Formats: sequence, structure tokens, C-alpha cells
Amino acid sequence: MLSVIKINYILASYTSLPFVVNAFLSYFLMAQLLLIFEKMSSFPIRTAIYVLWLMAIGTGITVTLSFENSSGSSGAAPGNWPAGTNLTLDSTRDTLIMFAHPRCPCTRASLDELNRLLARCGGHVAAHVLFFKPSGFPVDWTRTDLWRSAAAIPGVTVQDDVDDAFARKFGAETSGYVLLFNPRGQLLFRGGITGSRGHAGDNVGESAIISLGAGQSPGVEQTPVYGCSLLNPSTLAVTTK
Repeated sequence: MLSVIKINYILASYTSLPFVVNAFLSYFLMAQLLLIFEKMSSFPIRTAIYVLWLMAIGTGITVTLSFENSSGSSGAAPGNWPAGTNLTLDSTRDTLIMFAHPRCPCTRASLDELNRLLARCGGHVAAHVLFFKPSGFPVDWTRTDLWRSAAAIPGVTVQDDVDDAFARKFGAETSGYVLLFNPRGQLLFRGGITGSRGHAGDNVGESAIISLGAGQSPGVEQTPVYGCSLLNPSTLAVTTK
């Protein structure tokens, strides 16, 4: 089933479809290969192939749905704006920071939600998107379609986060992780703004930030975050190919 997940990542890199839809597309492609093999096989072998295929579909769907709903890790977020950072804390409005991996397909949905969230906040939030960049990698490694999408959101400041220097200060470990601070530097919210991996739409995190922007109680102060790891070196092996 790991091969199916890898196919899903490839499909997700070029489509805006949810992860589970890409999974079904993956199974369809694999089914075409089985049909070719079927023409060269005897009846008993074909029967065995059908049985194994049905078992694989059931197992694969379970694995895919479990993966789609598995959240990433979160570090210890500071209760107040960390000292010694050259990021600017806005003195008149709330400041939002999103940490992102430039090659994580799940982050596409997080950026879509950020765009929608900021439009509903009406300019009352200063937003930054920081993209993970390993030192020694060329500048254009982070200049992906995700970077361009973030830069196209009105009012958003986009920059590199070399070797997770900022992410470590703010406790970010997963792409799509968001923090919201008030003008006094107090942490108001941390977590994700999607309901699952690669799934855009109404969710608890987005609603919490909108409520805070309107001066209302957010209901929650932390939500799960769904995306690729910002700290795991194996992430590079998957996403840079």
C-alpha cells in the first residue's frame, strides 16, 4: 500500500483533488496494469488476481483514509512572541504566522484556507508565510507553485525559513502550522486550518481565528495540523524527486 501512497503524492503534486480522490485514481491506474496481465493468464490465475485485488482495495482504502486523517506533530509553542526574532509583531492588529514546506501537496489546501480566512478578516490580521529551506539548497528550491500561491494572497509576507530557524522558535514541526498573536505578543491560537490532509473547507481552526478577529471567544485554542514534516530529513527524499 506504500506504493499507492507514493502515487497519490505524485498525483497531488499536479492536481488540486483531495488525497482520497487521488487514491482512487491510483487504484484505477494499477487496475489497467492488471487487465493487461489478465490477458496473458489462465482462469485460475485470473481468479486469484481478482480475489487479491479486492482485498487490496479494501485494505488500501482503509490505509488511505487513515493517512488522510492522521495529524502531524506540534512542538512547544511559546506563550508569548519569542525574543531574538527579526519577524515583525504588528503593534495594531493580530499577527498570523504559517509555516510551510514548499513541496508538500497537503499544504495547498492550507494556503487556500489562509486566503479565504484573511479575506473574511478584512485586513485585521498581519500574515506571514515562512517556507522551510535547507541551507545549501538553491533559492529556487522553495519557489514552487505553493510559494507563488502564498505570495498572491493579498497582504501576506512570504520568506524563507533557513534550516527551520524560525520554526524551532515557534514550535512548528508540520507544514501548515499556524500561530496567531495579539499586538501585545500573547499567543491566541496554534494549530492547523484544514479538517484533514489536503482537504479545504470549513474547519474548527479557521473558525477559531475568525472569531478571535471579531473579538469573540474562539471555542478552541489549539487544533491538529495536517501536512508534511518540517523536521524529518526523509521528507526531503520524498518531495525533491
